[in-house]
Amino acid sequence: MTTPEVMNPEFAGLRIEERYNPFRECIQGLANEPITVRALLRRADDLLADEADFAGLGDYGLDVIVERLASNRPRVVIIQGSPDHPAHLFDHEHSLRAAARIWQNGGVPFTFGIPVICDGTAQSNIGQSYSLASRNHTATAVNINFEGHSYHAAYVISGCDKTPTGILSGLAAADRARRQPERGSAPVWSIFVPAHVLKGGSIPKRTRQKLQAIQDAAIAAGDRQLAEDIEENCHYILQCSSDEAFLGQLMRAEEKGLIGLAEREQILNELAAATCDDKGGICAFNGTGNSSRTLVAALGFVPAEAELLTDEATTDVVRHNVDLLFRMFNKPEYSVCNLLEKNYANAIRIHGATGSSSNLMLHMPCVMRHAGYDVSLHDYARVRDAHAVPDIFAHSLTEGRDTFVLAQQAAAGLHHGMTSLFKALADLGVPMDLDAPTVAGLTWRERVAAIPVAVSPELPQERSVIRIQPIRAISGTDVMQGNFFSSCTLKVAGMSTESYKRFNGRVFLVRYYENEIDCNDELRSSDLIDRLAALPALTPELLAAIRRFNGAPEDESVRTMIERGTLAFALVIAGQGPTAFGMPEMFTPSQNLRHHGVIEKTSMMITDGRYSGVTKGACVGHMVPEAYEGGGIGALVDGDLLWVQLTERRIDLLDTGAFLAGRLLPLPNAPFDARAALIAERRARIEHRQLQVAASSMMDNVTNAEYGVVPMAVHKRARLPWPA
Repeated sequence: MTTPEVMNPEFAGLRIEERYNPFRECIQGLANEPITVRALLRRADDLLADEADFAGLGDYGLDVIVERLASNRPRVVIIQGSPDHPAHLFDHEHSLRAAARIWQNGGVPFTFGIPVICDGTAQSNIGQSYSLASRNHTATAVNINFEGHSYHAAYVISGCDKTPTGILSGLAAADRARRQPERGSAPVWSIFVPAHVLKGGSIPKRTRQKLQAIQDAAIAAGDRQLAEDIEENCHYILQCSSDEAFLGQLMRAEEKGLIGLAEREQILNELAAATCDDKGGICAFNGTGNSSRTLVAALGFVPAEAELLTDEATTDVVRHNVDLLFRMFNKPEYSVCNLLEKNYANAIRIHGATGSSSNLMLHMPCVMRHAGYDVSLHDYARVRDAHAVPDIFAHSLTEGRDTFVLAQQAAAGLHHGMTSLFKALADLGVPMDLDAPTVAGLTWRERVAAIPVAVSPELPQERSVIRIQPIRAISGTDVMQGNFFSSCTLKVAGMSTESYKRFNGRVFLVRYYENEIDCNDELRSSDLIDRLAALPALTPELLAAIRRFNGAPEDESVRTMIERGTLAFALVIAGQGPTAFGMPEMFTPSQNLRHHGVIEKTSMMITDGRYSGVTKGACVGHMVPEAYEGGGIGALVDGDLLWVQLTERRIDLLDTGAFLAGRLLPLPNAPFDARAALIAERRARIEHRQLQVAASSMMDNVTNAEYGVVPMAVHKRARLPWPA
């Protein structure tokens, strides 16, 4: 006995309205695809058979599947990730639940998976040169499969790192192409369901005792700073990011003879085994994973009920998501490109208010250019500058306010995730476009009106991640300019207010590195301060000028100048741009800087590469033009002077002679002619280093970071004005 063909009467007569149905006009797809649908539904039937409220799937024989395809019932693909990434451990079960509901709603379910690179796993090795490339490859792969098999819509099981924006880019490109009248196609609809949040780990008691013994030994050896750095890192929830900091600190301890190699490796093994909860999910720090979750939610693609899960999605949640997707069909206002156009300014302001990853400064224009809009980094700056956005996101990995806690607070009904953020900002006078549509079938205005308060009064503000009053005026990521580059980014949200004030107006001495390996080696050394103090560029004349500029005593030693912050360094890592080396994240050197108590307080890092979303401190990235393309960053040398004016959003290369004479005089540009031979030597070394990256993944034919590092074909098609 079979149940009715369509279990949900709400969608009984639903067919996609379009002139052309490839499964009717071409017999081959109608012959090939039904067996894939039936196999998927068999597995879904087996999984759900024992659930009490499962009504069954009815008849899913090949003849029924063929009839649905031929009559243009909604063809919905479930896009899942690879199970070798922690965020995608339960995608298989999730996809089967979604397939069952798609069939019950009268649609035809399909599924395909994509490889997902874990940025944590790829850190500090050649894998980081493939990370950003993976976003572009994902966009291409998703677009090829989506268009090649003529799907109408996508149910996206959204993970972390580069895949959410890669998938969204591929879907946006399909939607834009289908707008051509000759296609006769309906637009593309999509819904994103982020993976649940991964609960952070904690340091095992036995491991903590070993770390304490190292701290005690460091103090006895006269290195109190190392002991303090380890202590500070122990206050973080245990994540792969804090493990990286421990690696650097333990290497310092080993170099000082406090531990041996075997002990270092054993401690690191113990930390690694205790890091990730076996349920998987998106890491609990506010890195690119959770920033991408925030982005797709701010763009209106995420159902409120699925935004902040603490465990794998239940059947009820999946059914609700699929039903929302079906209610959007045949309504162009909910198409992918329309949601992007209407919500992009909102997403920029949410990105700033939540202090999200600076990686999104690449991914946001990338998505919009795939959608056909002529958007760049400067549009981000234009929206940001039009109205100040305060910091209202009190995220912390040391004070019980990480993303897993945020999700727990949402599950307890103490706030409403993205809707609460919209309400809090609107209440503070930030011009959010509340009339923009969302996949819930409601505008933001309707969603905001449905909640009485942004955050429940039952949740004390000091414990809440989302704040209803500004934490401080500065927030987000600034777009900087200067005399030796076109643009770069600085995540001011990652800087303390004290650091922001201290660094504003300072002159920094350049310490130049041709790659991150050299920088890591120096930052992890136990004699880092002595190494910096011994730089040949620190001539007596330059030191005297720096003392005069900072009001330091004339007899202050170089080491004391470094320890007190009289002498500050700009640690410059060049040759990391997209065409040079794939634009890897400089997370490890930034983490080593962040967890060195002396250098972190006074110095900044500058690169034409990227940073991890969890990076803290004064970290400047995405410098355009990159060194390999003739950018001024590749012409810097040890001893150059950079004048950093944060409030003016400028970094300028100074005339050293004028500085020695007591004047701050920016040069017209970088000294390309005077250093032509050095620049050529550096370029040759970059080209040799490129051989480490497989040719198939080199990012040759792409734009610079201002335009999101997108393929040139995508860049040339992006001609629509935004806002429309």
